Amino acid sequence: MKTYRKYLWLFILFMLLALIRWFEGELFYDPYLSFFHNDYLYMDSPRREIFKLCAFTSFRYFLNSVISIAILHVFFKDLSIVKFSALIYVFSYIILLSLFLFFVLDPKQENYYIFFNIRRFLIQPLLLLLLLPAFYYHRKGL
Repeated sequence: MKTYRKYLWLFILFMLLALIRWFEGELFYDPYLSFFHNDYLYMDSPRREIFKLCAFTSFRYFLNSVISIAILHVFFKDLSIVKFSALIYVFSYIILLSLFLFFVLDPKQENYYIFFNIRRFLIQPLLLLLLLPAFYYHRKGL
């Protein structure tokens, strides 16, 4: 019965991450969503409200982080992994948001690709894809 509950929680949490992604256009202010869907390497940066953009990007990062940490907790049941993951998410947020602001405030076409990837780490749960196998292999002792 415990395994069933664990898989149910993991399914619910992964579905929450998917719902954030599916409804990103309705839930979050992000003029770069449509910008990066087009041929952005040859376009000018879209008009944006910087404070609103940073606030919504931070909120999305926070939601993804909380759900990702919950997934790690359900998967491993280890408080030290949860604490270490929270530290990684906090430090990553500080570094990534600083770089994000740099590229938002000074948009140059030659920097769009790196900006695209930095933004991706902020708005998608990519750190979970790195942490989950890392902690798994750490646990296995490989």
